[in-house]
Amino acid sequence: MNVKRTFGTILTILGIIGLIYAGYGFMNKSIQTRELAVVGIISIIFFVSGIGLVKNTKDEA
Repeated sequence: MNVKRTFGTILTILGIIGLIYAGYGFMNKSIQTRELAVVGIISIIFFVSGIGLVKNTKDEA
């Protein structure tokens, strides 16, 4: 089991969930814009770093 690849997958999933939450909040204007911007930025960071971990980690058999 590759820990880096698993952690990258978890970060990617958290980033996707955060981006969906931020997009839903922006569409409904249910939460303050500043909070949604912070959630969106953190989600983008999680998503990009997760994709980077999954992409750059080599498979070990």
